[in-house]
Amino acid sequence: MRIDVIIPVYRPGRELTELLDRIEKQTLPVGHIILMNTEKALLEESFTEEELLERYDNLVIRHLSKQEFDHGGTRHAAVQLSDAEVFVMLTQDALPADRRLLEHLVSHLEGRVAVAYGRQLPRKGSGILEQISREFNYPEASVLKGREDLDRLGIKTFFCSNVCAAYRRDVYEELGGFVRRTIFNEDMIYAAKAVEKGWQISYEAGARVYHSHHYSCMQQLHRNFDLGVSQAQHPEVFDHVPSEREGKKLVRATILALLKKKHPEMLPYFFIQSCYKYAGYLLGKHYEKLPKSLILWASDNKAFWENVSGM
Repeated sequence: MRIDVIIPVYRPGRELTELLDRIEKQTLPVGHIILMNTEKALLEESFTEEELLERYDNLVIRHLSKQEFDHGGTRHAAVQLSDAEVFVMLTQDALPADRRLLEHLVSHLEGRVAVAYGRQLPRKGSGILEQISREFNYPEASVLKGREDLDRLGIKTFFCSNVCAAYRRDVYEELGGFVRRTIFNEDMIYAAKAVEKGWQISYEAGARVYHSHHYSCMQQLHRNFDLGVSQAQHPEVFDHVPSEREGKKLVRATILALLKKKHPEMLPYFFIQSCYKYAGYLLGKHYEKLPKSLILWASDNKAFWENVSGM
């Protein structure tokens, strides 16, 4: 099968070349690497376009403004630039852990499987809370999820991440692709549509990338606000599988892990962080009742609201 890699980029640093080098060294050959770059001038703070195209002869670069960027629409536009049977979504801060990332990622991308996503490992130096979060959401064992698992897994059935995910083009076109306008969660919305139509989602634990963040409490609030907004805007996906149950599981698992790993001193901060997360999520779920000024303050993706009618 032919594989293209798609990466939205914004203000990339010199680490971008490390990511591209690791993609080029994969055991499975890559056709095109498509960069959807937001703001051309910001790219050239680190590289000129000519430098990149000279170093990587399979690179395709498309530029867009910050106002044009959309989590779903930008990725869909990138898919239209590819004619490969499989396209892999990565983010610019997801670093392949080894040369077999693509090999593992597409290993079960056949039959009823529409999309496969990989395991995210915490980067070196990550805090204990980030490590626990990664262990909870990206365990060591692979799993195949479908409509038959909804009662057991709830919203986790739809869990999928475009930080590292591989898609079958035939299924993508059949399902109509990513939602064209969304503040967040384009990957889960697509996965939910696939599951509804009888397709499966594969979590491939052997496909590993290093990807983690150290968000402040306010950054968590902003991100969770956008998460809540995306759920409010797509009730057909999220209303019958509320995410609160999964959130409670994460809280319990984190408390137990902090005690097991002998970090009880982190419990007060974790409780504060959880309050910020939940506050952001609740505000986002009820964003339609909020004044514009509060929405713009709470949202992480402020450019999204410039094209929202009534704002």
